[in-house]
Amino acid sequence: MTTQQSEPPTGVPPGTAEMVRANQANWDARTPVHVASEFYGLDGSRTTEDWFAPFEWEDLGDLTGRDVLHLQCHLGTETAAFADRGAAHTVGLDFSAAAVTEARRLARTAGRDMEFVRADVHDAAEALGGRQFDVIYTGKGALCYLPDLTAWAGIVSALLRPGGTLYLVEFHPVLDALGPTPSPDRQQLTLHHDYLAGRGPLRSDTTSTYTDGPPVRGATISYEWRHGIGDVVSAVVGAGMGVQLLRETELLPWKRFDSMVPSDNGWWRLPPAEPIIPMLYALRAVKA
Repeated sequence: MTTQQSEPPTGVPPGTAEMVRANQANWDARTPVHVASEFYGLDGSRTTEDWFAPFEWEDLGDLTGRDVLHLQCHLGTETAAFADRGAAHTVGLDFSAAAVTEARRLARTAGRDMEFVRADVHDAAEALGGRQFDVIYTGKGALCYLPDLTAWAGIVSALLRPGGTLYLVEFHPVLDALGPTPSPDRQQLTLHHDYLAGRGPLRSDTTSTYTDGPPVRGATISYEWRHGIGDVVSAVVGAGMGVQLLRETELLPWKRFDSMVPSDNGWWRLPPAEPIIPMLYALRAVKA
């Protein structure tokens, strides 16, 4: 069963700290489901490169000898690609103890020299001992779990060295606002959720995740905050980072809707007969 609503259920609404704790417990509960899933392909059926669009490597440039931090890294499937591409030191950070444990195990099994730190993004500077990085990568379902983008951007800026790069690749707010509606011949995509913030987080209670696998057991409640692209850009600029690039793409790394078809690079897009709409966006910013 899945329920989604902007208002909390009956009773006293939870505070922000309580909602963040619920998300942490939910991701702990999701982790064994994701580890066992075909979606993540941890049996070797997927490579680290499968998680990236070609434009990401063009935007990031050569990582050789650079220190890279991946915020909200989950199982480290993307984090591993930075180590494979020659980063001097690669660090993944996530608030789920279960996910970090699995990320460390996977790194050991593959013989990769990576560091994984368990901490909430809001505590990242302290958890990392004041270290700074050349590149910070984040996204693909990360920002929706952050209640305050201004605070997040300030933390990112503090974690970057002068001249360091933030690279964010995130699901587009248009995608998050859409949902499929059954019709006689095929699904129709219609607006189901807010694009803009303003009415509080979206509460979900579901035993399923975006992957295949068994039902989630235990903590099934999570909260997501809506962030328009204008909010993201304003937060980044306000934290002293200059935006160099902002791109939108119709591609997704997985099949979100039944009607989607494979693209040339193995990612997914709506069929040619459908309107071209943004599914993902990328932002590159540099700290002054």
